[in-house]
Amino acid sequence: MLARRLPGILPPLRDDEALEVTRIHSVAGLLPPGHGVVGERPFRAPHHTASAPAVIGGGSPPRPGEVTLAHHGVLLLDELAEFARPALEALRQPLEDGVVAVARVTGRLLFPARFVLVGTMNPCPCGARGDPGHECLCAPQRLAAYREKVSRALVDRFDLVLTVPRARSREYEGGAGESSGSVRGRIVAAAERLGGPALPFDPAAEMLLARAVDTLPLSGRGRTRVRRVARTIAALAASEAVRAEHLAEALSYRTPTELRAG
Repeated sequence: MLARRLPGILPPLRDDEALEVTRIHSVAGLLPPGHGVVGERPFRAPHHTASAPAVIGGGSPPRPGEVTLAHHGVLLLDELAEFARPALEALRQPLEDGVVAVARVTGRLLFPARFVLVGTMNPCPCGARGDPGHECLCAPQRLAAYREKVSRALVDRFDLVLTVPRARSREYEGGAGESSGSVRGRIVAAAERLGGPALPFDPAAEMLLARAVDTLPLSGRGRTRVRRVARTIAALAASEAVRAEHLAEALSYRTPTELRAG
């Protein structure tokens, strides 16, 4: 539900982005006759049975995959651990480079693929692990096999990795939440701040990051992503610098222990 609302809070497509999305969807045959320029960020949610070419692109003749159809939008992979391992591992290149390279005897094709990736999965095959109201029935071997479906290298490429507990009845009874329009206003303002000079890190934030690198299993890629998330948090808070509290929040969004153990 949260993932499906992401396109509504992201900044609107720029004119050049809208043209790129329109061309991609036109080539893929997804635009009805007479349809104008695409005005909304795309949202794609392939089923977990989708093959690697369907997700990444390829085939004969080569066609854009879901990562390209989600260009400048959101790609949701629900039940992440149920996707085929080759399809998940193939995500690593477009997540880093923003393009998919398809090599053929006749040449090499590049499909654009800059998207927001959202992956969701249960903590274990039965879904009860970590829930105080239910007992996990998964054997250690089954749990280990489930964790191994998603590699550490792929998880390390996520900016935010969160454990979401099961909602309780009192949470469902709460009033209406904030509208997507008001949230988008804050995000647009933060994006404008991030588009200017890079927000500096104050000494306390730099010291906290140095301690985190020395004490946590934080890779070089993870360190870079923590800095980026911390700058985003500071921009959302309209802060003139990245402070220790912004960095501490960014660190809290790294890989949960259970996933890291896999």
